[in-house]
Amino acid sequence: MRVVQVGCGKMSVYTMRYVLERGGQIVGAYDINKNIIGKDISEIIGCEKQNVIVEHFDKMDESLKKCNADIAIITTQSLVKSILPTLEILAKNRVNAVSICEELFYAWDSNPIVSKEMDRIAKENGVTFTGSGYQDVSWGSLPLALLASAASFKTIRGISSYNLEDYGLETAAMHGAGLTMKDFDEKILKINNVSEETQKNLIEDGEFLPGYMWPVNGWIASSLGLHVTSMKQEAFATTHESDLFSKTLNKNIPAGDATGLKTIVTFETKEGITIITECIGKVFAEDELDVNEWIVEGEPNMRITMENPATVEMTCACAVNRIPDVVNAKPGYITSEKMNDLKLIRKF
Repeated sequence: MRVVQVGCGKMSVYTMRYVLERGGQIVGAYDINKNIIGKDISEIIGCEKQNVIVEHFDKMDESLKKCNADIAIITTQSLVKSILPTLEILAKNRVNAVSICEELFYAWDSNPIVSKEMDRIAKENGVTFTGSGYQDVSWGSLPLALLASAASFKTIRGISSYNLEDYGLETAAMHGAGLTMKDFDEKILKINNVSEETQKNLIEDGEFLPGYMWPVNGWIASSLGLHVTSMKQEAFATTHESDLFSKTLNKNIPAGDATGLKTIVTFETKEGITIITECIGKVFAEDELDVNEWIVEGEPNMRITMENPATVEMTCACAVNRIPDVVNAKPGYITSEKMNDLKLIRKF
């Protein structure tokens, strides 16, 4: 398996190592960070020299023509419109792609314009694009496995929290961490909390900003064959009762200022089943841990909780384990609920 890495930051430390451990080859690596460009990927992974130099993203098209890659792992932005230019270059060079881009997990409901375009260019060039990562199991197959134990159900509720200190400045900024409540309202809430009509227009124009778990609702509905009749997103600031120091922001967040963002997404369906997901990304206090929890209201009522999941490692492992399914899938933008259940790949 010949793999190229697009985005050589923190997550690539794990994705590239996991590829090598499974007998794959890293044949190209690309970034825009001048502090990384020119380094051998071994300096990022922390392993023996690989003789693969990180190149600037602008060189990717030229480089792909030489390296005969099977698939790219993309660990950059969170929105499909942001990674579309990357996907266009990959498609032109007949390279498949799996990405931890949260929206790519199921973008048909949040950005149908880009979804159709991704599907078109992938089919025209005979490649497959898929979103994977932490959500593939923890927000996907895990709740489905729980539902398989139910006789019937009416509500599916997911709650996931994560520490922004683990994900860098860009993610912290997207969550409004460190903003005063006035600035948070102006920069975060006004963008996220819109009327149903405005939301519909934004989606139709390809300008909607979905929360991280919005795609999960669509993925679950598609998996269960449900027909979505309404979609709603609400955003709230998270705060802390005392000051918090953020290593990522390198500053103190005063008590009462925003430590992050909580987003609640609700999908209603024709079948009378409601899917509610709650995503909480914030700067944690010392006593707080990541949590992934799923609750089913039905017969019987059920609840499963994962405390302190290793979200970074799990995100990267899921993306790498999904590679064979992507390479073997039919061409197009194929979301992972249409593939096999994810399994550990020990060897490519």
